[in-house]
Amino acid sequence: MAKTLIAFFSRADENYFGGAMRYVKVGNTEIVANIMKELIEADTFKIEMKNPYSPVYMTCIDEAKKDLRDGARPELVNMPDNIDEYDTIILGYPNYWGTMPMAVVTFLENYDFSGKTILPLCTNEGSGMGSSERDVKKYASGAIVKSGLSITGSRAADSKGAVEKWFAENSLM
Repeated sequence: MAKTLIAFFSRADENYFGGAMRYVKVGNTEIVANIMKELIEADTFKIEMKNPYSPVYMTCIDEAKKDLRDGARPELVNMPDNIDEYDTIILGYPNYWGTMPMAVVTFLENYDFSGKTILPLCTNEGSGMGSSERDVKKYASGAIVKSGLSITGSRAADSKGAVEKWFAENSLM
């Protein structure tokens, strides 16, 4: 039987919402991942850095930019033992500097995705998917990477309709 994993990186604390900073307890990508979990049967895995970025937004984006520039592979708190049982991986992340956070790359490089389907989900405040779909293909060798879903982060809580449509297009509903 086909199994689905929702693996996501999300950041709470101070975030940018359409021109203003706001503190949140749950990050936008996690909000969307929770909506997905309500819609389909799937396991979830939160990609968490052992040394997380600063809770201060401007410091966080500087740290994320440095990691991208340096090609860093941040150490994660934990990793699934394997992903063999999953046919489909929904991979969620915010858009950091035009792509996914480097912690997501750490996750991707630890597994063989041969024959698995990856559905990228990217939350952002207007920058869309950036190069993340191409980058997922680069780091998840052997995966079938489908067209991603871009969700405006400040509207994450209202994304159920978009998620349902995307799931239907990808035969998950």
